[in-house]
Amino acid sequence: MRIFTVDSFTDRPFRGNPAAVCLLDETVPDEWMQAVAAEMRHSETAFVLGRGEGPCSLRWFTPAVEVALCGHATLATAHVLYSLGESGRLEFETKSGILATEQADGGLIAMDFPAKRAAQCPPPDGLVEALGVTPVWTGRSEFDLLVEVGSADEVRAAEPDMARLAEVEARGVIVTASGEGTSADYVSRFFGPRVGVPEDPVTGSAHCVLAPHWSARLGRDALVGEQVSRRGGTVRTTLRGDRVELAGHAVTIWSGELEV
Repeated sequence: MRIFTVDSFTDRPFRGNPAAVCLLDETVPDEWMQAVAAEMRHSETAFVLGRGEGPCSLRWFTPAVEVALCGHATLATAHVLYSLGESGRLEFETKSGILATEQADGGLIAMDFPAKRAAQCPPPDGLVEALGVTPVWTGRSEFDLLVEVGSADEVRAAEPDMARLAEVEARGVIVTASGEGTSADYVSRFFGPRVGVPEDPVTGSAHCVLAPHWSARLGRDALVGEQVSRRGGTVRTTLRGDRVELAGHAVTIWSGELEV
C-alpha cells in the first residue's frame, strides 16, 4: 500500500502541518490503522479506501486515538489524489458526514466542511492555569474549547502546561486573537495533549470553529487565518451558513510503500 507525507496549508516544504496519507488496498482492522498512525508520529494519518465510483472512505488517526474531523489530513489526501490524476470534485465519507474538495488554479484546494460554532461558557476548572493566558472570551464547540485573548502577541507567547491541559475535558483548546498588526484577519494556535497532539502546527478543523467566530466579530464571511505555531500556516475561510470552506495549498514531501 502506498503512503505519503504531505505538508498542508503551505506552499513551501517543511512548513504547515505534516500528515501521512495511506491509500488502502482493502479493509484493514482499526488496530492496524492505529498502529500505523503511532509509527508515523504525525498529528494525523489519513486512511483512504475506495477510489472510483462514489465517495471514498476516509478516516483519521492521531498517534493515540481516532478523531471525527481533521482538516489538514483531508487537504493532504485530496492533494495526493489530485497528484495521481484525479480531477474535479472529490467526495469522502467520514465520521463527520460527506466532505468534498475542489482544486482551483494555482494548486489551491478548497474543502467543504461543517461549521462548528462555539457557545460562550465560563472557563472550565483548570483551563486558565494550564494555558497561562488571560481570556477575554471563552466558548465550547462540539469538539474543542475556544479561548480568545487580547492580542496576537499573547497567542504567540502562550506556553501551556501540557500535563495540566490534558486534564481539561475537550479534544483540544484553540487560543486565538485578532490579527491586528499582522497580515491575517485572525491568528490562532491549537493544543491537543488529551488526544496525543501537544501542539498541532496548523489545524483545519479548528478553523471550522474560528471561521464563524471571527466572521461574526469582523462582519465578513471571507477571512484569512494564520496559525502561528513554530511551523506556521495559512487557512483561507469562507463561511456559508452552516458550512465553511477551508482552502489552502499542500506539498508532497515523500512517498513510499508499506511492507506490512
